[in-house]
Amino acid sequence: MELVTVNVRMDKKIKVEAEKLFADLGINMSSAINIFIRQAIRQNKIPFEISAEKTAIPEVKNRRSAFGCLKGKINIPDDFNEPLDYSMLTSEQFDSEIEK
Repeated sequence: MELVTVNVRMDKKIKVEAEKLFADLGINMSSAINIFIRQAIRQNKIPFEISAEKTAIPEVKNRRSAFGCLKGKINIPDDFNEPLDYSMLTSEQFDSEIEK
């Protein structure tokens, strides 16, 4: 797999907030963007509802409980046909899935 660099421009405050959230989830900005893009391709659409309502994500101490608060809000399938419920994974399995 050949990797390429993609540059994204965004507000500095948004970048800092996103990096904090992703760090709490145990992933980096690049992994989060890759997850989003893979989901968009798999679903052939934006992989979440876009609305004016802001969903609060509570402060948590570890990424497993942080990811659990997103249950039902995002869907990261292992293949095209069956969604993978990340809340049921061990920390090692979760880390392995994120590295894919």
